[in-house]
Amino acid sequence: MASEITVNLVSADREIWSGQAEMVVAKTTVGEIGLLAGHEPMLAVLVAGEIRITSASGNVKAVTEDGGFLSMESDVVTVVVRDAQLVS
Repeated sequence: MASEITVNLVSADREIWSGQAEMVVAKTTVGEIGLLAGHEPMLAVLVAGEIRITSASGNVKAVTEDGGFLSMESDVVTVVVRDAQLVS
């Protein structure tokens, strides 16, 4: 089994999704980025679009219209957006 990362997808007023995942993919101002366990620490500005989370329990997809930012450190990914909707 692949190493996992902890993912927290939040807005200013609520938690949208959190849990263990194998990968996170999001659109940044310089292109799409994929994050796996062991990725170096980073901070990125997100643009409107999809945030895809691959977890053992299934794939999670969220859509944001306003962007936000993403940080990763010590296998913990925090995604902060103005608002996002989970889609199936």
